[in-house]
Amino acid sequence: MPDIGLAATTTDTPVLQVDDLTVRFKRRNTDVAAVNGASFALRRGETLTILGESGSGKSVSLKALMGLLPGYAQVHGKIWLDGREILGLPAAELAKLRGGAISMIFQEPMAALDPVYTIGEQIAETIVQHEGVDRRTAMQRALGLLERVKIPSPERRLKNYPHEMSGGMRQRAMIALALACSPSVLLADEPTTALDVTVQIQVLLLLRQLQQELGMAIVFVTHDVGVAAEISDRIAVMYAGRFVESGTTREIMRHPQHPYTQGLLASTVHGAMRGSKLETIPGTPPNLASLPPGCAFAPRCRYTRDACRTGDVPVITSPTGAMVRCVRATETVPA
Repeated sequence: MPDIGLAATTTDTPVLQVDDLTVRFKRRNTDVAAVNGASFALRRGETLTILGESGSGKSVSLKALMGLLPGYAQVHGKIWLDGREILGLPAAELAKLRGGAISMIFQEPMAALDPVYTIGEQIAETIVQHEGVDRRTAMQRALGLLERVKIPSPERRLKNYPHEMSGGMRQRAMIALALACSPSVLLADEPTTALDVTVQIQVLLLLRQLQQELGMAIVFVTHDVGVAAEISDRIAVMYAGRFVESGTTREIMRHPQHPYTQGLLASTVHGAMRGSKLETIPGTPPNLASLPPGCAFAPRCRYTRDACRTGDVPVITSPTGAMVRCVRATETVPA
């Protein structure tokens, strides 16, 4: 059963629309459903955050949108970018879109940036490939991008190799590379995970400012509830490859309905809890190669009943478009 996903919040044509996205990895005797029926729509200038623990399928979803999964991955569903269906496009056609209409900030810039080329060369190469300008013009554009993402001494940093820059500057360089051709959609895969709190805030503020300037749609992936609250217009909570709850940031933060969402929020450290015991979600995420019947969260849920362990889990959608996938969705679940 496909997810009841996130509809765009206005009648504007979505810049990115994903219907029933499913990703399976089949190798020898293993069959892993990493993403199972994810659907959402996103309009220009809007940020959707996919929130969940490691292994829930967040990063796999982004790589499926970019066409960057290995050959043994089986990807099904529909993906429209600016009204054009892109899933199943020939590799050459998809390569023209990557870095142009749709771009990605990867989780670890030290691994994503090529260590044998300078930052300027890497940004300029993207501009040359997608826009056909000469190398000198591309390097001037690269300099402007480093200035735009507020890297100090950009002329000098243009000639730096990735290892010569701090983690925060590498992340800014990665953002500059992703924005080189003014994409319609920016995918951000945990871009603040490896940074200290001060630099995290700077990067989030920078992304928000650049989004306002360029009108981009952003799909932001994180396991950090605080980051999700700061950056998002809407949040989709993912568990074991499925969206289990979605809605506006205000709805999710103030009135979480799914027990997993409640657990994520309750296990987040904040100033008001000084002297209180930090709650945890018991157990561990399930093995995606052998998911339990019914609700995948049932083995960890304090509200589990027999109906949770059998059959399809009901999906309830509110008049505002919020969604929750839970047997208790029609009841009042204590926060």
